[in-house]
Amino acid sequence: MDSVTPAALLRASPLPPLEARILLTHVLGWRPTQLITRSDEALDSKAVEQYRTLETRRVAGEPVAQLVGAREFFGLDFEVTPHVLIPRPETELLVETALTAMENMSRPRVLDLGTGTGAIAVAIASMRPDARIWALDRSAEALAIATGNAARLLDAQRPGGALVLQQSDWYGSLDTALRFDVIVSNPPYIASGDPHLTQGDLRFEPRGALTDEADGLSAIRKIVAGAPTRLAGNGVLWIEHGYDQAEAVRNLLTAQGFTHVRSERDLAGIQRISGGQWPG
Repeated sequence: MDSVTPAALLRASPLPPLEARILLTHVLGWRPTQLITRSDEALDSKAVEQYRTLETRRVAGEPVAQLVGAREFFGLDFEVTPHVLIPRPETELLVETALTAMENMSRPRVLDLGTGTGAIAVAIASMRPDARIWALDRSAEALAIATGNAARLLDAQRPGGALVLQQSDWYGSLDTALRFDVIVSNPPYIASGDPHLTQGDLRFEPRGALTDEADGLSAIRKIVAGAPTRLAGNGVLWIEHGYDQAEAVRNLLTAQGFTHVRSERDLAGIQRISGGQWPG
């Protein structure tokens, strides 16, 4: 039998070239550049079989992040499993906006609602070592993943201390005396009948992290309604939402009494997040 090389596997792959390279480097444990420098090296048959298995699963629709067990977000590599939402580049806007909001704050208190992998909370913590951060999720499986990511990616001696990871249905289990300077959330905002739920990567992600099984705004309503009693004076709330929900979310914030309400656009020009300030 003729030997199989990385170059031959990549040429024959039905996948987009980037996806094929990600899967192959994962199987081989190589750096991406080694696919070039070692492109004609004969591969072990077991490695070839492992790659072809992953390739077949990807062709069937399984997300690349789940196949390799990781996804990069804000320059950090997060563990990913089918129990958590896969971190997406557009959510980095939520992190950037939160960091901007706390630029002039000393030791800010931050609350991340529906933390999933912990991507938002950990990214903020990595950039603001002094921030004290609470990260909540109702899923015990998600919290286990977030706990592992936080332990692996954050300095155990960070001045703000370890993340407080807590099982909670939104604000439910929080100490009622706590007040936060910044609240952020990427909640389930896809309406129950949206066809996207049966397409692409979404088919393999936890449905409860994607849809509220209603109009797509019910979780956001709860977050907005509960925020006033959880925010410190002049504290801010920022929420990620669907491409067509910005106006509705701004209206919810304004009706609740928030000021300086606005939306921010992601790199695709979509109004991806909306937020406001709670009066001091």
